[in-house]
Amino acid sequence: YIARKNCTNTPEDKERYQTVYADPEQKVAVAAPTAGLHFTKGLIDALEAKGLRFHDLLLRVGLGTFRPIQADTLEEHPMHSESYTIGQAALDALREGVEGGTRVAVGTTSVRTIEDTLRKDAESKVSAPFTSEANLFLYPPVEFLGVDALVTNFHLPRSTLLCLVSAFLTPGQTDGIQWLKEIYSEALAKGYRFYSYGDAMLIL
Repeated sequence: YIARKNCTNTPEDKERYQTVYADPEQKVAVAAPTAGLHFTKGLIDALEAKGLRFHDLLLRVGLGTFRPIQADTLEEHPMHSESYTIGQAALDALREGVEGGTRVAVGTTSVRTIEDTLRKDAESKVSAPFTSEANLFLYPPVEFLGVDALVTNFHLPRSTLLCLVSAFLTPGQTDGIQWLKEIYSEALAKGYRFYSYGDAMLIL
């Protein structure tokens, strides 16, 4: 969907379309978790110096993340599955929570992974490294178990990602749909960049 005059990609894409914390040995995804593209090594170092802790997830982002909603109702939409792996440190952090702190997810795929893990862990304790598939469709008025804040890009129309973000804006309610429309209207009016190489927002 990125229109270019003479080609579909450029050599720079091989470097730019990758997070700084990606494992080059793990070539398991068809798309980058694009909210992570905003993080540089310098930014991560600065945040860690302020006491923030980072935990890694292995996300196998699939083509289904780009599939638009074509069903008449959200309940009828066949949600795609994406495989993930979560290590012991991240699993412990999710179980324990952060006393007096905020759990920030970088990207909607991370949110789905975290929420899927905690729901499965509540049903039957899982052991790390935990590999599973998430086909969790998060839309209003869902509640969130393991995420307090979210860094996310601006997404395509009629996408499941928009549903997740609108739910995250007002957990347990449906007001987030209208709020999201207002946010996107402002982003369009101010010339924000959308999609993979676009801008991001932080929802607190």
